Amino acid sequence: MATGEPVIDLRGVVKHYGGLRPLRIERLVLRQGETVALLGFDQTAAEALVNLVTAATLPDEGDVDIFGAPTSRIGDADGWFRSLDRFGIIGSRAVLIDELTVEQNLALPFSFALDDIPPDVRRQVDTLADEVGILSGTRQTPMAAADPMMRIRVRLAKALALDPRVLLAEHPSAAVPAADAARLAADLKAVARQRDLAMLVLTADPAFAAAACDRVLMVRPATGALAPTAAWRRWFERHDA
Repeated sequence: MATGEPVIDLRGVVKHYGGLRPLRIERLVLRQGETVALLGFDQTAAEALVNLVTAATLPDEGDVDIFGAPTSRIGDADGWFRSLDRFGIIGSRAVLIDELTVEQNLALPFSFALDDIPPDVRRQVDTLADEVGILSGTRQTPMAAADPMMRIRVRLAKALALDPRVLLAEHPSAAVPAADAARLAADLKAVARQRDLAMLVLTADPAFAAAACDRVLMVRPATGALAPTAAWRRWFERHDA
């Protein structure tokens, strides 16, 4: 179990976001260097949770602390942007520009000089691409022609570009072929370990969750309680008996 300092701490959180019921989280603590997967959140609920964690929105009830401070105390846009830089977000909301190449998309966090990428930026791009498994021969591929696995790798690289402390992944395997999901999970886990990142993965795939993260929790939507998946299996066994 990770013993680092808490980077995310949610307590008694309720957020109305337009779903059939409000998002509820009874308690969630994520520590530095810890990897946790959450099951039971659809795409919209996952976005709502990530918005709370990144202070893009505030809870209707309860408290959200990030890096030891309440999100409610972030007082201005500059403070929010500084806070946001500590998160890397992986998911379909992360913008990819189809008219650019893979390499140019990777350069965007560092520079807008994309027709002639500066040497220092190119070195950063190559380092990121190597880290996430984007082969050198594929980096000139137009983003529009990239397959789902390439697209999620580019999103992962962009999430890592500013050296975040926390990775937040919204259903990262949703568009990836089943045959590639295990490889993606292993890559996510390896990156988080190598960088000593905290990582929160929201997914509907229990096998992917178990392969990517050290802990897997299932939410009980009515209460917001989070329990290890083994506890849920025991609950169903009791009620099916």
